[in-house]
This record gives sequence, C-alpha cells and structure tokens, in this order.
Amino acid sequence: MSSLQAHGLAPEAPRPLPTRPQRISRHLALLATVALALLCVAWEGWLVPVGHGTLALKALPLLLPLVGLWRYRLYTFRALSLFVWLYALEGLVRATSEPGLGAVLATAEVLLSVVIFTACAMHVRQRLAAPKATPAAP
Repeated sequence: MSSLQAHGLAPEAPRPLPTRPQRISRHLALLATVALALLCVAWEGWLVPVGHGTLALKALPLLLPLVGLWRYRLYTFRALSLFVWLYALEGLVRATSEPGLGAVLATAEVLLSVVIFTACAMHVRQRLAAPKATPAAP
C-alpha cells in the first residue's frame, strides 16, 4: 500500500462485482424497504388514517437508505438493519392495540421489517465473509 493510499488520497482498487447471493439479498432488502414505505403511506394516508394523515411522513426516513442499498454501500445495510426495528416495534404496538384492518397492516409492517433486517444481515455477513483480494507479495 502506498503512502497516498494509506492517507486516503489515492483512488481505491475497484470493488469486486457482487456475487449472486449478495445481489439477491440486496434486491430483497431494496424491495422490502420500498414495500414498507408504500405500506406506511397507504396505511396512514387513506386505508386507516390516524388524525389528519400526517403519520404518513413516517415513510420518509425509509427513502434515505434506498440510494445506499442500490449502490451496495455496506454502511447503509448495517444502519438499516438497526433502524428498521423502530418500524417493527411500532407495528407490534399497533398490532396489539388497533382493531380490524389496522392490526392487519401493523402485522404486515412487522413482517416487512423482519424481512428487511434479515436481508441486510445476510448481505453484511456475505460481504464480510467474502475473501479479500490481496496483492501479490514482491
């Protein structure tokens, strides 16, 4: 490693292409995150709105990690795997306290949150387990 690379001034080596399991876990996390955002908007917007539908804004934080998921940013997968538990907790509370369609939608929120967590955890594990490309010794 040159001194420029050690200080972050030289360009990094190109990242290896993602493996098939990495692509599958990324697509699963991406699709489940989009589905959860759409569920939140539909739920709070017109299916079972609480108040004036302002709780639909809870879908906005789910839009932030989409770019990082699309670009295979490991930090995004790690952060989303922790952040999504807020949606799981809200879903658990509302599934046990709301009647009818609200409970069904809350259960769907919990299931999508668990899918997102599982996909992110699988992706991080796959990426960290991937063999590192090491330059040949002189």
